[in-house]
Amino acid sequence: MSKLAEFRQLERHLAEQLQALEAMKGDKALEAEIEFESKLRTLLGQYSKSLRDVVSILDPHAGAKGMKTAAPAGKVTRRARTMKVYNNPHTGESIETKGGNHKLLKAWKSEHGSDEVESWLKR
Repeated sequence: MSKLAEFRQLERHLAEQLQALEAMKGDKALEAEIEFESKLRTLLGQYSKSLRDVVSILDPHAGAKGMKTAAPAGKVTRRARTMKVYNNPHTGESIETKGGNHKLLKAWKSEHGSDEVESWLKR
């Protein structure tokens, strides 16, 4: 699109938005909302309160429903890892481990391949 065509399109879009804005200025419902907001903000200033304070007064449980809260201060524990038992059919050796960082298990995986060693899993 040429710069001139883009300029004309933006100009038309701006004119449409200005028309919509002018139409809204005469709307009685909008005027009522603006008046309500200004009176509410004046009242909040008079009592040194914020919108959040008003919401917490009107609906004390709103914070729990609407906003994400931080994790509880207590200790959060992980799920315990399960014990896995691998039996090597070539040597008859057995390994019990809770993770994949076992020295002999790594050696088996490098020698025989990860898929084959995982097939040796008994529990």
